[in-house]
Amino acid sequence: MTVESTAARKPRRSAGSKAGTTGTKRTTRTTPKKGADPDLVQLLTPEGERVENPEYDRYVEGITPDELRGLYRDMVLTRRFDAEATSLQRQGELGLWASLLGQEAAQIGSGRALNDDDYVFPTYREHGVAWCRGVDPTNLLGMFRGVNNGGWDPNSNNFHLYTIVIGSQTLHATGYAMGVAKDGADSAVIAYFGDGASSQGDVAESFTFSAVYNAPVVFFCQNNQWAISEPTEKQTRVPLYQRAQGYGFPGVRVDGNDVLACLAVTKWALERARNGEGPTLVEAFTYRMGAHTTSDDPTRYRHDDERAAWEAKDPIARLRTYLLDSDHADEGFFAELEAESEALGRRVREAVRAMPDPDHLAIFENVYADGHALVDEERAQFAAYQASFADAEGGR
Repeated sequence: MTVESTAARKPRRSAGSKAGTTGTKRTTRTTPKKGADPDLVQLLTPEGERVENPEYDRYVEGITPDELRGLYRDMVLTRRFDAEATSLQRQGELGLWASLLGQEAAQIGSGRALNDDDYVFPTYREHGVAWCRGVDPTNLLGMFRGVNNGGWDPNSNNFHLYTIVIGSQTLHATGYAMGVAKDGADSAVIAYFGDGASSQGDVAESFTFSAVYNAPVVFFCQNNQWAISEPTEKQTRVPLYQRAQGYGFPGVRVDGNDVLACLAVTKWALERARNGEGPTLVEAFTYRMGAHTTSDDPTRYRHDDERAAWEAKDPIARLRTYLLDSDHADEGFFAELEAESEALGRRVREAVRAMPDPDHLAIFENVYADGHALVDEERAQFAAYQASFADAEGGR
C-alpha cells in the first residue's frame, strides 16, 4: 500500500510517538489575546497555545493525540508534495502548478471534517483536500503534465475534477446539493473557492439558489488575501463571510492557519447541512505564501515584510509547537515523518518522469456518457489524419 492510500482515511501514529498521552503542560486560555479579531474563530494561536471556544470546542473535544499527529502528518506530507510539484514544473516536467503553500491547515482541517459520502467540488489548488479524499497525488500531476484528461473518476472518491474556470464549481456544487436533498440523502456537499472567485457572478448565483432551495452545501472560501495581484481590500468593502447575511444564511470567519479551528467550523457547517438547515459560508482567513501559479511573480505586487508576517503564523509550525508542549509527539515522530516525506517526494518525482504519453484518441473518450455520433465522426477523421503521416513515412 502506498503512503497516500494509508493516509487517505485514517491518521496513523508513527512508531516514535507517545501513544495514549493526554496530559498537557500548557494551560488552556479562555479569553482571546488583546487585539485579536473577535469575529475570527481560533482554537490554536500562532504561538501554539490552545484557546477555548464555547461554540466550537465540542467539535474537537474528543480528538486524540493520535489524530492530532495525523493532522500534522497530513499537512507535512501535503507541503512536501506541493514543493516537489513546484520543482518539477521549474524543471520542465509540468506545464503549470498552483501551489497551496500556507493553506495546508484550511484544506486538511476541512478535508478531515468530511464523511465518506459527502461530495467535494474543488478549484485547482485543493491538493490537501484531494489527499484527504484518497486521490493519489500523481493523478493531480498527470493533469498538469498534460498526459490525462482530468486524472481520476470523481465518483471513486466523491471528489470532483479540478475546475479551472473561476467560480463555476460553486454552481455545480449547488445543483448537486439540490439533488441530494431531493433524493432524501443525509450527506452534504462542499465547494471550495478563493477570495477572487467570490467576485464572480457564478458564486452570487449559487448563493441565491442554495438559500432559496435550502441546499445542503458548505461554501468554503479560502481567503488567501490575493486574487493573483489584486488584494482583497480592492474586491470587497466588508469581510467576505458577511456576504452570506444578504442571502439569508450564516457566514463565519475562521483562522485558516489553525487546523483545529478549520476542522471544528467545517464540522459545524456540515452538520447544519445534513440536518436540513441549508447552506453556510466559511471564510478561512489565510495567506498564499507562494505565487498564484508558477507563471506568476508575486514580488512585483507584494512586499517581503507581508509574507514574513504571515510566515510567523505558519500552520504547520503552530501545530508542531502544540504537539511538543502537550507531550503528544517527540523528536522520534518528527524524524520518522521527515523520512516519510522525502520518500514521498522521490516517489512522486519518479512517477511523473515515467508517465507515458497518452493515446491521441483518448481525448474522445468520456465526452458523453452514452456516446455521440458527432464524436464518433470526429474520432474517425482524426484517426485518418494521424494515419496519413504513417503512410507518408512508409512511402519514403
